[in-house]
Amino acid sequence: MQFARLNDVTLHYQMIGSPAARPLLVFVNSLGTDFRIWRDVIVRLAGDFAILTYDMRGHGLSEVGATPYRMEDLADDLAALLEHVEAPPAIIVGLSVGGIVAQQLYASRPELVRALILCDTAARMGDAAMWAARIGRIEAGGMEAIADAVMERWFGPQFRAAEPEAMAGYRAMLVRQPPDGYIATCAALRDADLTAAARLIGVPTICIVGDADASVAPAAVAAFARSIPGARFETIRNCGHIPCVEQPATLAEIMRAFIAFAGTETVSHVSH
Repeated sequence: MQFARLNDVTLHYQMIGSPAARPLLVFVNSLGTDFRIWRDVIVRLAGDFAILTYDMRGHGLSEVGATPYRMEDLADDLAALLEHVEAPPAIIVGLSVGGIVAQQLYASRPELVRALILCDTAARMGDAAMWAARIGRIEAGGMEAIADAVMERWFGPQFRAAEPEAMAGYRAMLVRQPPDGYIATCAALRDADLTAAARLIGVPTICIVGDADASVAPAAVAAFARSIPGARFETIRNCGHIPCVEQPATLAEIMRAFIAFAGTETVSHVSH
């Protein structure tokens, strides 16, 4: 395992391959998860790309640090990690809150970003009342208080019915996250609005969403994609909020196609 002390917090990360030899993909986890969610995508891409993945502060094996968080804090952690590993400009792959962290990184440190792959995310997620209600439930009953509802938002009905063992495992991942780190990330999401910044994104970008996403409506992701100059938009059929778990092969295929054609004008726009 690899750890680095950055911005007064210890982050857990993993580097696979050399970014000096291959394009670098950087994976940013979603709220209530850790970097293990990317495993089935990473195994399909390792060897062709250098890969950096990490647990966002307050998640996984990374420390919680000072709370509450701002989205700028989470992006600063990623910037510091990229500098720590001496990374060249990277392709940032962010899921849900990880996608907002990726947008904030581009807004703050565009020289670190080569392209953006934004999964099941938008420029703004939820509203103050929604986040206040979720924070209140956790404060009253811990992570268990939200677990069943979150599982229904994370995964589509077909996956929930077909994969009971996986559902138990991902539920365990959620409830074992530090409540103070989760709440602090909710606060960062509550206060983050990258709507104006999205119109200024100047690197190749793709927005991807599962057609059964119950956390971020596919129509909202499509509208978000339209707000980014030149961005592509793809849907993944029979998929909920976490495509790297439900449909890793399809997600990896979309990523490869996007990376191969990024920066060109002849791009396929096929929904999966």
